[in-house]
Amino acid sequence: MTPHTTDSRPILLLSNGHGEDLSGALIGRALAERGLTVDALPLVGHGRAYEQAGIRLRGRTREYSTGGLGYTSAFGRLTELVQGQVIYLLSRLLLLLRIAPRYQLILVVGDVIPVIAAWLSGRPTATYLVAYSSHYEGKLRLPWPCAPCLRQRRTRAIYSRDALTAADLTGQLQRSVYFLGNPFFDGALSPSEPLKGHPSQRLGLLPGSRLPEALHNLELMLRVLERLPEPLRPAERLGLHAALVGKLTPQEVAPLASRLGWKLQLEGEERCSLQRGPLQLQLEWGRFAAVVQQCDLLLSMTGTAAEQCVGLGKPVLQLVGDGPQFTANFAEAQRRLLGPGLFCASGPTGSEEQLDGTAALLEQLLARLLSDGGWRAALQQLGRERIGSGGGAARMAADLRTHLDG
Repeated sequence: MTPHTTDSRPILLLSNGHGEDLSGALIGRALAERGLTVDALPLVGHGRAYEQAGIRLRGRTREYSTGGLGYTSAFGRLTELVQGQVIYLLSRLLLLLRIAPRYQLILVVGDVIPVIAAWLSGRPTATYLVAYSSHYEGKLRLPWPCAPCLRQRRTRAIYSRDALTAADLTGQLQRSVYFLGNPFFDGALSPSEPLKGHPSQRLGLLPGSRLPEALHNLELMLRVLERLPEPLRPAERLGLHAALVGKLTPQEVAPLASRLGWKLQLEGEERCSLQRGPLQLQLEWGRFAAVVQQCDLLLSMTGTAAEQCVGLGKPVLQLVGDGPQFTANFAEAQRRLLGPGLFCASGPTGSEEQLDGTAALLEQLLARLLSDGGWRAALQQLGRERIGSGGGAARMAADLRTHLDG
């Protein structure tokens, strides 16, 4: 298709969550590489992914403890109300309506809320429905009024997060819906330096990105590691690596580790580890790609990061926490979305049943990785089906370029 001649107005990225911001930033960077000007209006959180990509943010942003995911629990919804998140969201929507005429296209990355907001703006839109998948139930039931908004002529293009959803929505909406890959997966493919040591296998810990939840999640993970069988404890047998966000500093981790019997060991200016007997957990900041690429198994309490691991063909062992994000409901929905490469032990959060069961599952999965080459191949095929291949941001940006106003 021959691109339309575009005017000088920029494109506005409209997203509503941490993972959505990451996808939006990757698409925005790909659009900028094609000579287009891009701004971003995150409806939830500070939009740090946009800042890191050099994309201008509109308006003053705020962070909330639920991370925009309060729908996973009644407590989360109540927390949002108490913290004033609903009022903040309304202020962001008013800002959108005020600035929308300055943009030639609004690109929605998320779910029904930004879809409605973009429709209210009256501007041409494109939509990446990263929050919805037909893998949840077999047939996607879009919340009202998402479908009527997407059928509007002003909606220039619709992208889905997997091929099954694209086929399902193409039939439901009676218009083409495309699966071009998942931009968030591109973030897991960047080049990475080797992790420390040369163990037989590696285990990666993904406690999440939001505080204080990530700190509580790390505590549960340390309690699981304490239950590992003796043969897995030596560092030369199993390398242990925790991918931590910058906000989860050594000063935050040290008191928790000490209370659980772990010692913080400084290893130069940029490295440190936690030690408990023969167990040694390397703390990795800014090395997410290295952890997910080089670890054989991931112990995860995350959303987008777990999806990136599945895309890489890695098995994921879930550990249910107290939330507000990674609750039992969230974990169960994630297993339906991502398929048989995800595993989870039963039992209440923090109970002996859960922690012992997780350690036992961890041992079984590591053994299977060593003995079953066919399983590795099946996991890679699962990743291609549920997540797709790399380069989704570039393909989406190239297609969007063809839908701009003249």
